[in-house]
Amino acid sequence: MIWRGATALAGGALGLAAPLAGADWRERLALSGPEVAPGGIWLHAASVGELNSVQVLAEELARDFPLVVTVNSLTGRDLARRLGHACALAPLDVPQAVGRFLGRVRPAVLVTVENELWPNRSAMAAARGVAQVVVGARISARSAARWGRLPGLIGPMLARIDALSAQDADSEARLLALGLRADALTPRLNLKLLGPARVDPGEDAPDRFRTVLAASTHEGEDAAMLDAWAAAREAAPGLRLILAPRHPQRGDAVAALIAARGLDVVRRSRGGGLGAAVLLADTLGEMASWYRAAGICITGGSFADHGGHTPWEPAAWRCAILHGPHVANHAGDYADLEAVGAARGCEAAVLPQLLAALAQDAAGQRRMGEAARALLLARAGNPATLIERIGHLARRSLV
Repeated sequence: MIWRGATALAGGALGLAAPLAGADWRERLALSGPEVAPGGIWLHAASVGELNSVQVLAEELARDFPLVVTVNSLTGRDLARRLGHACALAPLDVPQAVGRFLGRVRPAVLVTVENELWPNRSAMAAARGVAQVVVGARISARSAARWGRLPGLIGPMLARIDALSAQDADSEARLLALGLRADALTPRLNLKLLGPARVDPGEDAPDRFRTVLAASTHEGEDAAMLDAWAAAREAAPGLRLILAPRHPQRGDAVAALIAARGLDVVRRSRGGGLGAAVLLADTLGEMASWYRAAGICITGGSFADHGGHTPWEPAAWRCAILHGPHVANHAGDYADLEAVGAARGCEAAVLPQLLAALAQDAAGQRRMGEAARALLLARAGNPATLIERIGHLARRSLV
């Protein structure tokens, strides 16, 4: 009651100021926005990261239902529109704006990504018969404790949820304790892994087990990659290297390192291809080709202290994964991959020996790559059950 009363007063004041508001604020007040067919899906994602993570789900839902996306940021809105979605900035959680938005869009289902729950949005959607779904839900122990002090807010919102897919078992338990119905739970999904899990690596590319990819390297790592490859090539003649800097504008500097070792500089940005002993992949948008071509992937950002880049993209392509000691950004993921024999970590000084051994072991590369992809698929989960549930809720609301 306090929230509704306060936000109603705020919404009234904002409405009086609406004639002076800019276009973005008018959108947040739901005075403007996209027109979509009724009976569809309202998908809300906070910003770019959440929108990217839910893209697989958005594509599947848009096949069967009108889809409108809301976000909280201008960059998120720009991305959604580039992806071809009808999109608007999310209505402020004041009754007037939420009511206008629901009246314009008339969705059958509201799908919320992660933790974006709002009291007015929840209550008013339920009052209009809009089913509510949360995907990728997560809540820390600290957040759960805070919400536990506000049962009058969190309890009703969670009780209105018709389906929820959490990221982990701890989040499920905390949400149930706060008021989520047990029958609302659906199988867990890791939204960020659904994209990589959709990759079809197909048959092994020619010379795959004689090709190493150093992916997304940072300044200070390229020399170590070149020297490790050179040592491995002595043991495995004909071994190729694809060196892909994280920032292609570093291409000139990396090319100088290659030339200093007496090697021909073959740059992708100048038409070079996979036939070279060392290919400098100094372009954007072609990483899938390099992952497909390589049996071994050395993940950058892990030998210089940048926290390491995600291992799941090379895992999707069945690459054997090597990495340095600096993997704080994905420490648990790398540890789990190592536990199933899909990845190996080392210091820069040991990389030449480790790479040389693996370069001579095609069967070992294959085992590591298959183990990496198997773990990826297990972690991502299968979205089919959730998509079917959302579709059922949408069709039910239209009856």
